[in-house]
Amino acid sequence: MFAALPLLALPVIFYNLLAATLAGGFHGPDAARRLGAPVFTVRTASHVDWAVSLSDLMLMAALVVLFAELLKSAASHRTAIVNHSLSMVLFIVCLVEFLLFPAFATSTFFLLMLMVLLDVLAGFIVTIVAARREIDVNER
Repeated sequence: MFAALPLLALPVIFYNLLAATLAGGFHGPDAARRLGAPVFTVRTASHVDWAVSLSDLMLMAALVVLFAELLKSAASHRTAIVNHSLSMVLFIVCLVEFLLFPAFATSTFFLLMLMVLLDVLAGFIVTIVAARREIDVNER
């Protein structure tokens, strides 16, 4: 059952929890400022300090999760259709949040929403291509 749940829901839920703890909740306008504040700095080989923000960490984690989702969508299990459907629902929820709540009108959330959309598109495209191959094999 848990295999059907989209993994990209985890970074979206984390963002929702973060937005809920902001002053003003989902209607708080300071989400971008809080997400952009440096969490730590890393000294690079070129002797430059790289400031890593919460937004950077969240997007890095979401990219790893997106990679896992794309690998998961390549498998042709019965749960794949449920996963694609739930990913579509997650995208619609993200779109509504992005359009209606100020705390979600940030570049970070937009990129998370774009990752969810790419997961939806990749899942459906992989499923369609796999179905075409099965039809081609059965016709021969």
